Amino acid sequence: MKIKLTKQEKNWILYDVGNSAFTLLAATILPIYFNYIAGKQGLSDVQYLAYWGYAVSIATLLTALAGPVFGTVADTKGYKKPVFTIALGIGAIASVALGFAKYWLAFLVVFVIAKVGYSVTLVFYDSMLVDVTLEDRMDEVSSQGYAWGYIGSCIPFVACLGVVLGAKPLGIGMQTAMIIAFIITALWWLLSSVPLLRSYRQKYFAEVNGHVVKDSFKRLGKTFAELVKEKHIFVFLLAFFFYIDGVYTVIDMATAYGQALGLDSTGLLLALLVTQIVAFPSVLIFGRIVKKVSPEKIITVCIMAYFGIAVYAYWLDTQFDFWMLAVLVGMFQGTIQALSRSYFTKIIPEEHSGEYFGLMDICGKGASFVGTTIVSIVSQLTGNISMGVGMIAILFCIGIVIFLKAVSMSRN
Repeated sequence: MKIKLTKQEKNWILYDVGNSAFTLLAATILPIYFNYIAGKQGLSDVQYLAYWGYAVSIATLLTALAGPVFGTVADTKGYKKPVFTIALGIGAIASVALGFAKYWLAFLVVFVIAKVGYSVTLVFYDSMLVDVTLEDRMDEVSSQGYAWGYIGSCIPFVACLGVVLGAKPLGIGMQTAMIIAFIITALWWLLSSVPLLRSYRQKYFAEVNGHVVKDSFKRLGKTFAELVKEKHIFVFLLAFFFYIDGVYTVIDMATAYGQALGLDSTGLLLALLVTQIVAFPSVLIFGRIVKKVSPEKIITVCIMAYFGIAVYAYWLDTQFDFWMLAVLVGMFQGTIQALSRSYFTKIIPEEHSGEYFGLMDICGKGASFVGTTIVSIVSQLTGNISMGVGMIAILFCIGIVIFLKAVSMSRN
C-alpha cells in the first residue's frame, strides 16, 4: 500500500530532486566538457581519464575527512540548517564558476570545490531523515527521494543538453553554452532547496557544552568508542565501504570511460538520461517490494547485480554495450543507495544521526576515493582502460561477504 507523504517528507524529497541535477551533470556533461578542454590543451585519452579520476578522488577524500566533523556539528542544536545552507551556497556558486575556468587544471580545482560543497550537504541532508519521518516509513521515504531525484534531474539535464548540443544552431560558443548549463543546474538546485530550508525543524540534537567545534570533536571521539562496541554497525559500515565503492565509481567514471573508449558523446549523454528514466520506476518498485521482502535481501541482490555490471563493463567496447550498461545501472543504482541509507538510519541512535552519517560518509566517499584511484592508476600502469574498470568487481565480492556477516550479527 502506498503511503501518503507529509509536507515535511515532500520537502525533504524535493531536495533530492534539486541536488540530483548536479549529480547528473557531474556524471555526464562535465567529463565530456573536460575532455574537450583537455584535448585542446594536448592531453591524451589516458591522461584525461587519469586526471579526471584523480580530481574525483581528491574531492571525495576531502569530504571523507571532513564528513565526521560536519556530521557531529550537524547534531548540535541550531547548527544543522545553517551549515547545510553554507555548503549549499558554496556548491552552487562553484558550479557556476566551472563555466569560467578555461584551463584544465583550473577547471579541476573548481570542480573539486563544487563536489565537496555538494557532498557536505548530503551529510546534513541524510541525517535529516530521522527528523522528517518515522522509522516504519524510512524505507519508503528514502526510496521516494532517490526515485524523484532521478526523474526530476532529467528536466534541467534536458535543458542543459539542448543548450550544449544546440550551441552552433543557437550561434553561441561551447564555453557560453556550458556557462548557461551550469547556471541552469545551480538555479534548479537552489530553488528545489527552498521548501526544505523553510520548513525543516531539528527534533534530535545534542546540547552545546562550551565551544561547538571542541565539543563536536569530543562527541565524535565518544561515537568512535561506541562504534567499537556496536559491532554490527561497524561491520555494516565496513561492508558499505566496499560495495558502495563500485557504485560511486561507476557513477563518477562512466562517461569518462566511454569518452576514453572513443564512443559518441551524444550517445553517451542520451544513454545516461535513460539511466535516470529507468531508475525512477525501479526504485519505487523495490521500495514497495521491501515491505514484503527484507531490505537486507534486496541490498544483497543489488550488490550481486553490480558485480555482474562491473564484469560486463570490462568487455564494453560499443555504443550498444554502453546503452545496456546504462539500463542495468538504472535498475539497481537508486535502490542500493536508498535502502542502505534507510537501513543505516534504523540501526543508529537517533540523537547522534549526524555523527553516524558523518562516519558513513567516510566509508562512502572514502570508498569512492579508492575506486577512482584504482581505475586511474591501473589504467596508467597498464595502458588498458578496461583493466582499470574491471578491478571494481573485486570490491563487490568483498562487500557482499562482509554485508552478510553484518546482517547475521544484527540478528543475534
